Amino acid sequence: MKNAKNMSSNSWDGVFAFLQQPLFIIGVICVLQLCITLLSNGFVLSFDESIWHYIGRNWLRHGMVPYTGGIDNKSPLIFLVYGCSDLLFGPNYWLPRLIGTFCEMTGLYFVFKIADAVSGRFAGVLSIPIYGLSLLWHATGGKYVDFTETFEVMFLIIAVYRSLSATDFKGWFITGLWAGIALDFRITAAFGILAILLAGLQQKRSVGHQLGLIAGVITAVIMLLIFCLFTGIKISEFWTYGFSDNFGAGSATAHTLAYKLENFLEKFVYSPIAILYPLLIAYVFLKRKADLLIWWCALSFTAVSLVGIFDVVHLKDVLPALALSNAIAMSQLSQRYGIRLYLVVILLFVILFPSLSEPIQNIRILAGQETVQPVYGQEPYINPSEGDRKLLASWIKQHTKASDLVLVHSYGTQIQCYSERLSPSVYFSINRTPLAKKRFYEDLNKNKPELILVPMFAEYQQLVDADQRQFVAKLVQQHYFLDTTIYNYNIYRLNRK
Repeated sequence: MKNAKNMSSNSWDGVFAFLQQPLFIIGVICVLQLCITLLSNGFVLSFDESIWHYIGRNWLRHGMVPYTGGIDNKSPLIFLVYGCSDLLFGPNYWLPRLIGTFCEMTGLYFVFKIADAVSGRFAGVLSIPIYGLSLLWHATGGKYVDFTETFEVMFLIIAVYRSLSATDFKGWFITGLWAGIALDFRITAAFGILAILLAGLQQKRSVGHQLGLIAGVITAVIMLLIFCLFTGIKISEFWTYGFSDNFGAGSATAHTLAYKLENFLEKFVYSPIAILYPLLIAYVFLKRKADLLIWWCALSFTAVSLVGIFDVVHLKDVLPALALSNAIAMSQLSQRYGIRLYLVVILLFVILFPSLSEPIQNIRILAGQETVQPVYGQEPYINPSEGDRKLLASWIKQHTKASDLVLVHSYGTQIQCYSERLSPSVYFSINRTPLAKKRFYEDLNKNKPELILVPMFAEYQQLVDADQRQFVAKLVQQHYFLDTTIYNYNIYRLNRK
């Protein structure tokens, strides 16, 4: 009887030991991430993904380099990812998200390595569910795994890990290269690089080591600029459209203080991320002075605040340092009070587990469950769902030639992307800066599209400036006739008579 009890105890110990293996936990989180990101509503590219896919496809298929054949304030590297995805499988949402999931899991593994190196295996294991599960929340853009933040954060995490073992100029140069690639994807990585530099000053790191880090960053940036030159991207246009025109009147960052405060409260206060604050405070008290993680967390938060949009995916910049500080504080407290590792891991899964309501509902739809279909063509006119936007794109593809230009005059990038038709303007989505409006008007006067799609729903009046709506209305009145109305879009066709 005693031997049986011992065997049973040993069996459970083996199970618990397996459950707290880092690669097993990462595997579980990977499966959850794939469910959340692939079983998403509409099974289509999101608004932003459609922009990058459109630009990437036109770049690799039609030779229309970014910032001249399509404009968005992102690195050309993200357009390259989507362009390659299109070359392989056409317009699709799943391959970029598979790539993004792989990058997130890579970052998760190196978060474990950082915590393990800094505070031991207990903290390393705890960092996996804290960081991994918080990435899956709706509040942090859980299903949007293929945005620039994912690539930036992965390379920055690797840079931080490399910084822990760098001992000579070469080591710091390689650290800088990783950090520089993060900067190539997204400029907010500069704040993470600054955290590494400030931590070096505290540690009285030699000037040579600091210069090695900076040299690596500069080399990575130069490599991106050389890539731009060889692919035909003009540096001046990269600077203008990828950076400078995104500040000031009409830009993506031009919001009122009230808007910014409301979004700050929504994303950082009335948000699940607030559950991580108590242990962050505990970590600060345990350390009693700023260190690499505190600098990283504070400066990442500063970067998000300076951008001022407070989009859910922007929180991905803050999560690594926040998760690491939580894991280290929790490990020290758990070990002090003798709490076993597997119990803490289970508790974290219970507390931080993401909502799976959307993927479960979509599994039911795939299994044949009937859903309430939206009603189009009658007031109040509703904005079509993402899935119906793809159906509208299919209609456009069937009723136009491959060489025809099509303008979807609203935030209809999914329609533009899935129709596989070029816009008459490089500004195929709505941009409101003076530079963008001027170019849009010039392009439309020069290139009359075969079709113009004008929304009937209220968001069109709310989100598109009156002067742009009036310009399109006048153009339609002079040169077009109403072809049909579907999915609450009036579709006008060019009158060639």
